[in-house]
Amino acid sequence: MALLNSLKHSDLSRRSLLLGSAAAGISAALFPRTSEAADVVAAASGEIRPFKVEVSDAALADLRRRLAETRWPDGETVMDRSQGVQPERLKELVRYWQSSHDWRKAESRLNSFPQFLTNIDGLDIHFIHVRSRHENALPLIMTHGWPGSVFELLNVIGPLTDPMAHGGRAEDAFHLVIPSIPGFGFSGKPPATGWNPQRIAAAWDVLMKRLNYDRYVSQGGDWGAIISDALGRQAPDGLLAIHVNRVERATTFPSDAAQALKNGGPAPDNLSQDEKVVFDEARDFLNNGFGYAAIMSTRPETIGYGIADSPVGLAAWLYDKIADWVYTRGDPEQALGKDAILDNITLYWLTNTGPSSGRIYWENVMSGAALAAVKVPVAVTVFPGEVYKPPRHWLSKAYPKLIYYNRTSKGGHFAAWEEPELFCQEIREGFRSLRS
Repeated sequence: MALLNSLKHSDLSRRSLLLGSAAAGISAALFPRTSEAADVVAAASGEIRPFKVEVSDAALADLRRRLAETRWPDGETVMDRSQGVQPERLKELVRYWQSSHDWRKAESRLNSFPQFLTNIDGLDIHFIHVRSRHENALPLIMTHGWPGSVFELLNVIGPLTDPMAHGGRAEDAFHLVIPSIPGFGFSGKPPATGWNPQRIAAAWDVLMKRLNYDRYVSQGGDWGAIISDALGRQAPDGLLAIHVNRVERATTFPSDAAQALKNGGPAPDNLSQDEKVVFDEARDFLNNGFGYAAIMSTRPETIGYGIADSPVGLAAWLYDKIADWVYTRGDPEQALGKDAILDNITLYWLTNTGPSSGRIYWENVMSGAALAAVKVPVAVTVFPGEVYKPPRHWLSKAYPKLIYYNRTSKGGHFAAWEEPELFCQEIREGFRSLRS
């Protein structure tokens, strides 16, 4: 690509992220700046700046100090996870975090991929961009969710961009763009309201066209799926299709079942036995597992104070939902491993994006956007550990151009993170008809 080739050979200095410790010991993301005027010029020109992660030793020392000084709560009064994260599991994770987890290894892994910043609509957007060596590769923008990050998607970069090195075919190749959602990771934190999924989707189209991709596809799970849906409803020129591995219940639930769910009643009699299972799982989730979203949809700032000040508080907040949503329910270490979990949590801590990432829930509610049908072709993969697993015929209203639907035998909400090989197979199959 001409734009990226010019970047490789330009004399643009490499801007680094410095995560330092302030006087109060709180790490903050600081960019070396030349002047405010230069920043305005960069934003107006759509400049793409190379980016490297460089966390200070002071920030890591501050983290270890805070971990050592944790004041732990009393133990739960039950013998299961019904009151939340169990102290024994979290204490073991924190012991490992303090003594054995190596952020420098995670940092090096991130820096092994080409990373960039670009300003869209006044906000810096961080993204990984890996071009396939196969020139006919299909451009794909992939979006993470909460409580995840770009770390969710790193294991699929190789297989998707270089399929021949991973048992695939050249015609299965993708050029990958993996952005951090505003308020997450190394993207900017919106200073004002309005960065809802619709606005983010529009920014993703700007990003892809800024990279000279005039034809592309989009993929996502969790918030990445909601953003991909929004992009599909906007249907900008060049968007060929979307793939999601998380389906929005509000747009796909049958109307009578949705009313019964709202009223707290049983599943309607006209549902099949399999459909009643889906209904019951949705009802259980709303009754017992949706509190986190209710808090962030209404009071993201209130929860933000604790998770900005305490790394263990942040870890518990994120770990609880990771544990709930992996295929190995309650045992995310088995599905992902301690290091992967802590890479992700540490990223939230070092960038202090626990509070800012939660605001997308508030923004989504405040936007009040009408959820019309997606206008472009859609591919859907349902993983068995997902919270909501709709049958194919429930999707016709939201996705009238459904081109692919499959239910896998393993994998959960964090499909790319948990089952990268299977996830890559689904992406290839979901978009295969577009290549003919």
